[in-house]
Amino acid sequence: MMVIANVGDSRAVLATTSDDGKVAAVQLTVDFKPNLPQEQERIRQCKGRVFALGDEPGVHRVWLPDQEAPGLAMSRAFGDYCVKDYGVISTPEVTQRRITTRDQFVILATDGVWDVISNQEAVQIVAATPNKEKAAKHLVQCAVRAWRSKRPCYAVDDCSAICLFFHSPPS
Repeated sequence: MMVIANVGDSRAVLATTSDDGKVAAVQLTVDFKPNLPQEQERIRQCKGRVFALGDEPGVHRVWLPDQEAPGLAMSRAFGDYCVKDYGVISTPEVTQRRITTRDQFVILATDGVWDVISNQEAVQIVAATPNKEKAAKHLVQCAVRAWRSKRPCYAVDDCSAICLFFHSPPS
């Protein structure tokens, strides 16, 4: 049994084997962004504001009622005490999943990875990495390259990853 508790906008993605024998991605967590309807409603009920700036139209952030701060791009977080009274909570979503023989590994990564690499691309990158000890590093390197090619005008966001493999490779 795998138990995942998630706060923030990092993500857990499972790689499993589909019926046709290919690797398939299954997203296990919710990215807690302020534009999710239930998250936005809670923040607004607590007098926080949610909106995106003109130079980042797709990035909704949490703002204090009377200030242009802090501009937090997630609706749940540890820390960030200045917005706790305005609807940002640290309550995790807890999910469980029974690991089967089809399940190969899980990727835990920050939003900097997921902003530029899809769930399916990520599991394919990790599955294709010959040395599994270097799979997370390889995924992060791919994400950094993707940032530079897909979003050359932006700074590269934090890209961190961990890969947990469930079954020992045959010896």
